[in-house]
Amino acid sequence: MTDYRVTEAGAEMRLDRYLRREVPGLTQGVLQKLLRTGKIRLNGSRAGANARLNLGDLLNVPEIAPPAELPKQRHVMKMDEAMTKELERMVLYQDASVIILNKPAGLPVQGGTGIAVHVDGMLDALRGENPERPKLVHRLDRDTSGLLVIARSGRVASKLSAAFRGRDVEKTYWALLTGLPEPLEGRIDLPLKRIDMGQTSRAEPASRKDKEAQKAVTDYRVLDKAGRKFCLAQLNPQTGRMHQLRAHCLALGTPILGDEVYGGVYSEHFAQQLHLHARRLNFPHPEGGFLTVEAPLPKHMLKGLNYLGFPAPEPAKPERKSRA
Repeated sequence: MTDYRVTEAGAEMRLDRYLRREVPGLTQGVLQKLLRTGKIRLNGSRAGANARLNLGDLLNVPEIAPPAELPKQRHVMKMDEAMTKELERMVLYQDASVIILNKPAGLPVQGGTGIAVHVDGMLDALRGENPERPKLVHRLDRDTSGLLVIARSGRVASKLSAAFRGRDVEKTYWALLTGLPEPLEGRIDLPLKRIDMGQTSRAEPASRKDKEAQKAVTDYRVLDKAGRKFCLAQLNPQTGRMHQLRAHCLALGTPILGDEVYGGVYSEHFAQQLHLHARRLNFPHPEGGFLTVEAPLPKHMLKGLNYLGFPAPEPAKPERKSRA
C-alpha cells in the first residue's frame, strides 16, 4: 500500500480526480475496480469516487501494476516567450527550496474543464537544473491575486504542507469591502459547508450540528474606511476552507467588492474584478527559520484605493529570520 496525504493543493478535490493526478499508471478502469472492491481507504474507511477531500486526509492505495502500454505523458503547457516573461515577473522570491509567486487575478492555479492556461502547467519552466518538477503547496481562487508558494521538491512540499495544515503559517489578505463591519475588528467563527452547483461550488454557513459543516475561523480588522460605504480590511484566516473569506465577509454584511458570487456589487468607479489579495505570508522555511514575504497590490485594487483616498504602502522586502 502507498499512503497519500492531501495537501492544500488537493483539498476540496473529488477523490477520483485526485488519484488520477497523483498515482502513476492509474487508469480509470483500475480506479473504479479498486473503489468497487473497497481497496482504496480514506482515513481508514471505504472510499467513494465522489468523496470530497479535505486538507490532511490520508489515502491508502494498493500498488498499481505497470500498464501493458506506457501511459501517455502528462500534458505540458507550451510556453511562448510572452508567457515565460509573465511567469518571470510573477516571481517575488526564490531560493534552493521554495519559489514565491505573485499570482495575478484571473489566472487559475490548476487546470480543469475549459482551462488551458494555469499556474500548475507553467511549473516546468521554473525547474531550471533541478531534476524534480516544482510542486504546488496550496491554492488561491482564480480571481484572487497574491502570494502562492511553490516547493522545488517533494521533500520540501511535504514539509510545507505540514506547516500549512497546522498553525505555523500566518496568512494575511487585504480586501476592499462594500459597507463597514461592526465592530471594526473581531473574529468570524462560522462553520461552512460546500454546496455543489453543477459546474461550480460555493460555501454557505452551516449549523455546527451539520455533519458536512467544517470549522471556519477568520480574524478581521478595518484598516481604512470611506464613511460607511467602503472599507479596506485585513483578513487573517485561521482555517483554510473553500471560499472562506468571501463567505465570511458576506456573513458579516460586507461582501468583497466585485464578488458577484457572494453579493459584492460593482461600481463604475472600480474595476469589475474581485478585490481580494493575498498580501503577506509568514511561514517556517523548510531549511530553518521563518520566511516573510509581501506581495504588491494588483492594478485594479490600487485603482480602488486611490479613488477612495486610502494609502497603498509598498510591500516589505522578503525576510528570512530565526523566528516568526
